[in-house]
Amino acid sequence: MRYFHRTTVTPDAALAEAVRAFGRHLTPSEAAPRHRVFSGSLGTVTVRVRAEGGHYTLVTVTTDQPGESELDKLAKRFLGEVHVLAEPDHILRGAY
Repeated sequence: MRYFHRTTVTPDAALAEAVRAFGRHLTPSEAAPRHRVFSGSLGTVTVRVRAEGGHYTLVTVTTDQPGESELDKLAKRFLGEVHVLAEPDHILRGAY
């Protein structure tokens, strides 16, 4: 599955949040300046960031699992946490 979110958070901050969010459940397996790969018993997730349209960052999360898997729930929660970084008043809702 592939998910994406456009945010005002910097690419470096989004990647730092990815390390925090996925590092609790998965092992980092690849790191580059604009992407991270995490893998474990749940599967593999890839997080890519790129500057887009001036001050925006496009965050793309790809998993190797079908939708609604445990890994996909973690991916969606991560994107919600990135939203909270950009807008601290945002209330993160959802059962993920």
